[in-house]
This record gives sequence, structure tokens and C-alpha cells, in this order.
Amino acid sequence: MMRSYGQYCGLARSLEVVGDRWNLLIVRQLLIAPARYRDLIDGLPGIATNLLADRLRDLEAAGVVERRLTGEGSVVEYALTPWGAELRQPIESLIRWSTPLMVRAPDGDSFRPEWLTLAVPVLLDARVKVRPSATVGLEIGDPPFQLRATRSGFEVGPHDGRALDATVRADPAYVLGLADGALTLSDARALGLVEIDGDESVVRAVFAA
Repeated sequence: MMRSYGQYCGLARSLEVVGDRWNLLIVRQLLIAPARYRDLIDGLPGIATNLLADRLRDLEAAGVVERRLTGEGSVVEYALTPWGAELRQPIESLIRWSTPLMVRAPDGDSFRPEWLTLAVPVLLDARVKVRPSATVGLEIGDPPFQLRATRSGFEVGPHDGRALDATVRADPAYVLGLADGALTLSDARALGLVEIDGDESVVRAVFAA
């Protein structure tokens, strides 16, 4: 049973649905891609299995999440409903708002490379107005990712085998710093925080550095 604030207010009613601990992080994972239960457990380090089950049940009852059968109907997969997918915009706004909070080092916090598939395009889209046409590899963990820049925007996903104009090798925190403009490429290179293979001018254009 969802707890009610008892307020006739859109924000209050929204928080009744997604304001509980872990709910928006579950939505984050499903914005990246539909996922099986065990994939969600892996993508949400720290959540208890029974709590995830409870949160998924609540989000499904609210119409945010739905279950699908995949693999010839033998595997259950969780996905966002069309209404749930509309949470992309507020989540992207929170990612942009979080920039000052990300200056602090991870300090042992968990990290999954796929989280950058949401964060990096959001930060670049807000800052980079002239977008080159390029594909840059991001080696921030396993598997390798690629950052595609087009006139319509940026996207990050697993490397699909296409040719890369350059490859950036760095800790995730430094990639975020480049994406939000808090770290310049020149400083990162001088400090040995970033390695680049290929055309460095393409990397500078993509990150507006």
C-alpha cells in the first residue's frame, strides 16, 4: 500500500509513487534497458532481494513497470511502461543537478559502467552546442563502451564493433568530469588521468574541451 501525503499536489502524488528509497534507481536501470530480476540485483548493489521484489510489485501496481515474457515465453523481464518511460526527463534533470555532488571522489561507492550511458549524454547535451559526427570508445571498465556524437545529440552504449575515431581510457569519475566541463582535457592529459588512442582532436571536439 502506497503511503499518501494527503496533498492535492502533483509533486506529492508523484513522490507517493516513485519517492520511496530505490524506486528511482530501479527506473534508472530500466531506462538503460529492460532487465531480468537477477540483472536488476546486479545493477543495484546494496539492495536486498526481498526489498527489490517489494519495490517492483509496487511500481507494477502503480503502472510504472510491467513484466514481459522473453526467450520464447520462458523468461520474465521487467520494463518501463510508456508512462514510466516519461520519468526519463526528470531523472536526466536530477543527473544535471547532481554535478556539484559528483566532484567528491567515489570513496568506495559502488559503480557500474552502464550508469554512464545515461549520465554522459545528458551532461554533454546540456553543454556542447556544436556536435561533431564521431564515435569515441570509452574504456571505463568491462565491457568497452562507445560514445556516438551526431547532430541530434549524444548516446553511449556497448561498443557494437563499428570503427572508432579515438578511444578514451580513464576512470569513470574523470569521464564525468570531462562530460560536465569540470575537467579540461588538457589538464587531464597533463595529470595523467586520461589516455587517448587515435585522433585527439575528435575527443576535444566531442567533449568541447
